[in-house]
Amino acid sequence: MKTRREFLAENAMGIGSMALAWMLQQEQAEAVPKNLRIEPEQLSLQSRKPHFPAQATAMISLFQHGGPAHMDLTDPKPELTRLDGTDYSGDVHFSFVNEASKKLFGSPWKFEPRGACGTELSELLPFTADVVDDLCLIRSMHTGANGHEVSIRYFHGGIPGVLGRPTLGSWLVYALGSESQNLPAYMVLSDPGGLPVDGVSNWSNGFMSPLFQGTVLRAKEPRILNLDAPQHLQGAVQRQNLDFLEALNQRHLELHPGEAELEARIASYELAARMQTAATEALDISQETKATQEMYGIDRPETRDYGTRCLLARRFVERGVRFVQLFHSNQPWDNHSNIQSGLPSICKKTDQPAAALVKDLKQRGLLESTIVHWGGEIGRLPVTQDHGAKAKPGRDHNGQGFSIWLAGGGIRGGMAYGKTDEVGHRAVENVVTPNDFQATIMHQFGLNFEALQYLNNGQPQIITNKRPARVVSEILARPVAKTEAG
Repeated sequence: MKTRREFLAENAMGIGSMALAWMLQQEQAEAVPKNLRIEPEQLSLQSRKPHFPAQATAMISLFQHGGPAHMDLTDPKPELTRLDGTDYSGDVHFSFVNEASKKLFGSPWKFEPRGACGTELSELLPFTADVVDDLCLIRSMHTGANGHEVSIRYFHGGIPGVLGRPTLGSWLVYALGSESQNLPAYMVLSDPGGLPVDGVSNWSNGFMSPLFQGTVLRAKEPRILNLDAPQHLQGAVQRQNLDFLEALNQRHLELHPGEAELEARIASYELAARMQTAATEALDISQETKATQEMYGIDRPETRDYGTRCLLARRFVERGVRFVQLFHSNQPWDNHSNIQSGLPSICKKTDQPAAALVKDLKQRGLLESTIVHWGGEIGRLPVTQDHGAKAKPGRDHNGQGFSIWLAGGGIRGGMAYGKTDEVGHRAVENVVTPNDFQATIMHQFGLNFEALQYLNNGQPQIITNKRPARVVSEILARPVAKTEAG
């Protein structure tokens, strides 16, 4: 004799794994863990009001695992070029001491002023140059740590190196719910090559309910397995089965009135049926014009995958998804050697799609309410990681100063903020930490990061775990009101 859950899981008329995972998360969320004392209405994905009027309602994070070399891409350093090949006089912390060198390595690529704003960018980013007037380029990021995992966890979970923390996407969905009840609120678009560095912790719900965890879309077609019902169950037959199932559930509910968990399950299965249609439609990029697909580079082999995922991200936020993350397999920006071939290669894969996403959102009127984030967990050192041959140098890790960019959602465009020193080693002006980044993102969503709390083992937690943080008001299009300050 099968249990009710087993029957529904096996006979849900083609509900895909994404829908099934989400509805089971909702079931689990209804049973509030003993160590949490949260208002019941918070354990749902119903849309909720922010603390104050929001500038952004959705976010797409293009996370660049490995640490893009800022002095080769976004942060021109003429002095580094002038001193190329000479010994660096400052202190350097190396991750790979046996391959270390203090020889300064000037960028092999040219920089030029771009756009009306005149922000200088590398020749490796020609498409990003086309949208630079919409970007806020932060050149003074600082984690204080050179390692990948420690800095990734800082960016995602708020504390350097600590596992088991909810990620930024989980906090936003917990605070605000979803604008769509037909698709997951927090979606992860993974790479066909495999997991990024630090694996599933990149989208973990940590100590929060599983309801707020990122839902991973398959990297290859079919994006969702078993999404369509078998041919003999489609159409009127499927509707009859759903109606019959609903009647059975309602009869059972009448015999057991007041059971909130049962009511939630009934709603969950109806939701899964709606997702079956909504997900199919959202994933169908054939609805897009040829011009749109070509803008994302879907017609070219080097940009097809990343372009497709960027286009899907736009389609998801267009349909009410709150937070979307794109990741790379492993860490393609980790150019310890052969940077003169490795860096152009990853730029060719990502530059056009990332810029197309900003352009596409803007022309559809979505950029005003959608934040786009591009950046990695660290940058690179100004000295060479010498592998012997002159043509094979690379750069070691550097968390002391590097760049990211933001666009949309009330972020000021056409500006560069902060500075690193004359060779690009350390952030020296308007330093921004991952906690500042998190506080600023939350502010744009209408949230006071210090007021947004979640009880874990009876202890109130905030995203920064009470580490000092500030809203970086200088990069915002609208001044921060006193009532909004964190």
